[in-house]
Amino acid sequence: MSKVKIGVIGCGSIANSAHIPAYVKNEDAEIKYFCDIKLDRAEKAVKDYNCGTAVEDYHVVINDPEIDAVSVCTPNNMHSIISIDAMRAGKHVLCEKPTARVLSEALEMQKVAHETGKILNIGVVNRFSKSVNMIKDMISNGELGDIYHVYIAFRSQRSIPGLGGAFTTKSIAGGGVLIDWGVHYIDIAMYCLGDPEPRAVSGKAYCALGKDIEGYTYVNMWAGPPVLDGTGVYDVDDFVTALVRTDNTTISMNGAWAQNIGEGESYIDFIGTKAGVRLNYGGYFTKYSTENGALTEMKPQYKAENIFENEINAFVKCVQTGEHIQSYIDSAIITAKLMQAIYDSSDRNEEVKL
Repeated sequence: MSKVKIGVIGCGSIANSAHIPAYVKNEDAEIKYFCDIKLDRAEKAVKDYNCGTAVEDYHVVINDPEIDAVSVCTPNNMHSIISIDAMRAGKHVLCEKPTARVLSEALEMQKVAHETGKILNIGVVNRFSKSVNMIKDMISNGELGDIYHVYIAFRSQRSIPGLGGAFTTKSIAGGGVLIDWGVHYIDIAMYCLGDPEPRAVSGKAYCALGKDIEGYTYVNMWAGPPVLDGTGVYDVDDFVTALVRTDNTTISMNGAWAQNIGEGESYIDFIGTKAGVRLNYGGYFTKYSTENGALTEMKPQYKAENIFENEINAFVKCVQTGEHIQSYIDSAIITAKLMQAIYDSSDRNEEVKL
């Protein structure tokens, strides 16, 4: 079987830290193009990985008949545009999270995927985590009993990325901490629960601590330093709280890029009638239960896997077989609906029924 020919569109941090190395390791894939509007980034990728051709215009990539699939690793405002154009050009797509800035864009992506029959996987990479899938299996086989509540925490003291830049500009990113960090935590919860449809959502998103760009105090800032030339924009959420109702389980969450509390949190609690599990994000989990009249804790140890390699390998296989897997758009769209409902509830200051 010939190798799957790939175009990587967007050569920033997520492409270089995850997508590109995983494609290079995959014996069934071959990167033909590196594409970025900053050509020097694409040229650097060609040099660093010793393969492919550097181009600025993604249309060159998607109009090449040899290209089978693309990874979309651009800022959020281009996710729907490039993904839709690529599918209509006959290419399969792996689009980084979030699916899109807003639900309407995500729904259009889903519609085009159905119309064209092309694979559209979303970068909900934790669905390829061994820890997450072990918890999903425990829930599915009834080991935890009925899961009646899930609590999600993703809070940091002062971690707004690139303050004033693309991450904090709503027209580019679509949102702040919810759409950047929360998407992963929410998606883990929904995946482990079997992707239940949310029925009602009450939430509030706060744009609180980053508005004074020049006066913002921090220790470290990923995605670049603050924009201090007067052109910086900060109109997204740095704190979010929400309650979600599904048919059988409630989900509550607190998330913060920035808070005036110096204790970070990064975990998900699955609370069941027989047992409960705390998943430390990106790591291992602890199961809490009872046995012989005593409280018990179980902390399984196992070899960690590279979840991005798992994701990329699965996508390449999907391109070869046409299979729809756990990261296909029809599953990822549920998280997009939920996040949109949180933002809508916040804007309206009322519960949103779905």
